[in-house]
Amino acid sequence: MLDYFAAPSWLPSFILAVLITQRVMELVIAKRNTKRLLENGAREVGADHYPFMLALHTGWLVALVAWVLAFPPHMNIFFVLIYTGLLGLRAWVITSLGPFWTTRIITIPNLPLVRRGPYKFVKHPNYIVVSLEIAVVPLMLDAWELAVVFSLLNALMLWVRIGAENKVLAARS
Repeated sequence: MLDYFAAPSWLPSFILAVLITQRVMELVIAKRNTKRLLENGAREVGADHYPFMLALHTGWLVALVAWVLAFPPHMNIFFVLIYTGLLGLRAWVITSLGPFWTTRIITIPNLPLVRRGPYKFVKHPNYIVVSLEIAVVPLMLDAWELAVVFSLLNALMLWVRIGAENKVLAARS
């Protein structure tokens, strides 16, 4: 059984502040990279589902904040450690793609695919990290209900997104 401890009241809020700051910084990086790629002849695919993906992730963050405000903070150190590791994996994904990392599906025809970092080992490491975060952060906060609901919603979103992305990647493989 996983043991949860009564966390100092500031700790869950601090972790959520780090998470939200990280996501905002990623959106800034993604917007900059997307703009630069499109200016250099890239094209976007799957733009129609992007607003739904943003809504899903925003809803997840809002639900986490509401949970922390509504319930006494209980945390699990095991999931805190997993989340810490996921932050490192996320950084590895972003730095491996460098100027090609974005939150949208952007492609430049005839450009070889990135095959360094985690992309040497798996096709969609960013989606793995995000999926784990969507489950682990609520579990860290003793909010298993949020982990289940948003993991299922994310799985549906990724079914659409990965399908669109795989079509584009197949043409460049």
